[in-house]
Amino acid sequence: MGYRASHSFARISPRKAGLIMDMIRGLPLEEALRALDFSPRRAAKMVAKVLRSAMANADEQEADLEALYVADAQADQGPALRRVSPRARGAADILRRPTCHLSVELEETKG
Repeated sequence: MGYRASHSFARISPRKAGLIMDMIRGLPLEEALRALDFSPRRAAKMVAKVLRSAMANADEQEADLEALYVADAQADQGPALRRVSPRARGAADILRRPTCHLSVELEETKG
């Protein structure tokens, strides 16, 4: 049984957030939080917030916080916000502002 948390419609591209998710997947909880705190990437703060929320969910269900590790971390693509930018001679460009859905699942180590 896992403990989950998610952040839907995060205003960052899934590719950028996926790099951070790959970095923490499989790590023990304390080590993952430490890695996120020292990461210079903007996505690290968003992922850390989701990870702390999953940790609070586990604490609420009285899990052993010392035995938790990041079992799954995903950054799935969300809908792109479309904005219009004026261009030369009356034309317009559509700017895509990507969003993603961040989800983290924690599990307890067996043993």
